[in-house]
Amino acid sequence: MTALAEATREFHGDTRRIYLTGLSMGGYGAWHLAQKYSGTFAALVVICGGIRPPAAAQKVTPDLVKVTPPDSPKSYLSVAERVGKTPVWIFHGADDAIVPVTESRRMSEAMKQVGAEVHYTEYPGVGHPCWNKAYDEPKLFPWLFSKSLPN
Repeated sequence: MTALAEATREFHGDTRRIYLTGLSMGGYGAWHLAQKYSGTFAALVVICGGIRPPAAAQKVTPDLVKVTPPDSPKSYLSVAERVGKTPVWIFHGADDAIVPVTESRRMSEAMKQVGAEVHYTEYPGVGHPCWNKAYDEPKLFPWLFSKSLPN
């Protein structure tokens, strides 16, 4: 966040139009930053991310259990409440064998529950690497660049 602030200052960035996007582990990071720094980002694009690390990651890094929220609708709602009404477009491949598609489905529903503007795109027959399709969506960037924080 310090680097973001410095880059925004150095390059005269518009603090009302900072967008956060991440894919795979970066999607997890996007949810983390969006909830930790609520009100900072004008919109989010989260691709095959989530809030609960995949089972394989938990197996390799057992200490993740200490920071993994319970597998409960309340966990997703809690994150959504902290993110607030930040507009979000979530993408996921329906056949993702790395990050369960349920992560995106649950976050989409939780964000709707808090009244956020949510777009959810799930690609049938697509596995984990769905980011090329997501970033190629013709309506994504016009939607994203139409978002800004209030004055």
